[in-house]
Amino acid sequence: MTETPSDPIFAELRPHLVRLAYRMLGSVADAEDIVQNAWMRWLGTDPASVREPAAFLRTIVTRLCLNELKSARRRRESYVGSWLPEPIFDPEDGDAVDDITLPLMLALERLSPLERAAFLLHDVFGMDFDDVSSTIGREAAACRKLASRARAHVAEARPRFAVGKEQGLKLATAFFTASRAGDMASLRALLSEDVIVYADGGGKVPTSLRPHIGLAAVMLLHEQLARVFCAQPSQLIHYAVIDGLPGFVTVEGGDVVQTTALHIEQEKVVAIYCTRNPDKLQHIIGAMPR
Repeated sequence: MTETPSDPIFAELRPHLVRLAYRMLGSVADAEDIVQNAWMRWLGTDPASVREPAAFLRTIVTRLCLNELKSARRRRESYVGSWLPEPIFDPEDGDAVDDITLPLMLALERLSPLERAAFLLHDVFGMDFDDVSSTIGREAAACRKLASRARAHVAEARPRFAVGKEQGLKLATAFFTASRAGDMASLRALLSEDVIVYADGGGKVPTSLRPHIGLAAVMLLHEQLARVFCAQPSQLIHYAVIDGLPGFVTVEGGDVVQTTALHIEQEKVVAIYCTRNPDKLQHIIGAMPR
């Protein structure tokens, strides 16, 4: 069951609730399930008795996410290889509702569930600490401390040299062209000395189980991949901004959908995030032309 046009309150708030749940969980599917659960609870509520529907539904979603994080953390402890959040595309008009990028999402994984909630609600979604307090069930002073600790943990993950969307996608185009053509000289010129490659296959498709760290290791990886691309060329679906980073969507080896997101600083690629786990790409695969 999904909300209908006859319920304009929930329909209007739904995109915000999904984004909140996704930022809490790093999973599109889990976020959708959480919001669906919130919808069912909303059906059992008299809207006229709710003074602030947005705050009411945000509280439901946040508390459901806090419960879900307990089991999600257990699942990630046994995850095969590198874990990356499910990729989402930024709005086409570029007017994203927050500045959370993929590296920051990974930094959030190191926080406690309450730290994550306090940081997101206050620093990202702009709630004051009294509202955060009522949402997560902690005193306002405790929420300030939670957000402060979280802020310190994620500070390093925020981009120090933000790249514009147009320039970012230009560099993503150059990276795709060089890597798929086996142009190692051009590729090397795009990479920083301490570049890292993360690949998430979840044990479902072939991929490296550990990150490749440093320019030499990453160049060796792409020299090997160039032979694969020569035998089975990548099919480029489109370029996109993926979780705040420039990148692209491809089909590799004839049937493996992959998103590649590039963390760029000072015109150099400092990290490459490849998501190949089909369980994390169903929302993308379902939208692709047949």
